[in-house]
Amino acid sequence: MNGQRYSLPAIALHWVQAVVVLWLLWLGWTMVDLPKGAERSAAFVLHKSLGLLALLLVCLRIVWRRGNPPPRAISGGWEARLGTATHHALYFFLFMAPVAGFLASSFTPYAIKFFGFELPKVGWPDESLNGIFKLLHESFIWVIAGLIALHVTGALKHAIKRDGTMQRMLPGR
Repeated sequence: MNGQRYSLPAIALHWVQAVVVLWLLWLGWTMVDLPKGAERSAAFVLHKSLGLLALLLVCLRIVWRRGNPPPRAISGGWEARLGTATHHALYFFLFMAPVAGFLASSFTPYAIKFFGFELPKVGWPDESLNGIFKLLHESFIWVIAGLIALHVTGALKHAIKRDGTMQRMLPGR
């Protein structure tokens, strides 16, 4: 890294996480409207697997970032502070949303599977606890959607300004 660009692993993790999170948002918002049956069950199983993958990815990103700090912001002032705050909030909620989803699933009678492998649950069937964690999960998702909108708006602003910020997270030169 030349000091101005993100490292290749940071770029790859960012874009893989972006694809997984966008897929999760789409799947989460569409699967609840499916009629009960095999298609709906498959959608929920896939959503849970992708959610756990998203949790693993954000943990990898946090570990990577601790040893490989990002390049300094090109712009300064309130924009840089807003960008930093948005990134920190995204990391926090990208961690908390799948944790809340896992906990919600732990308090149902259904197995939690990660791409076919059954995982141990930390709970038991309990509608009240399931409801609490489900509400937290959904609330965190709405926060993530808002933060993504803010993040994309900032990225587009930098792309329009052509100040080099956007190119630091794109693969290539």
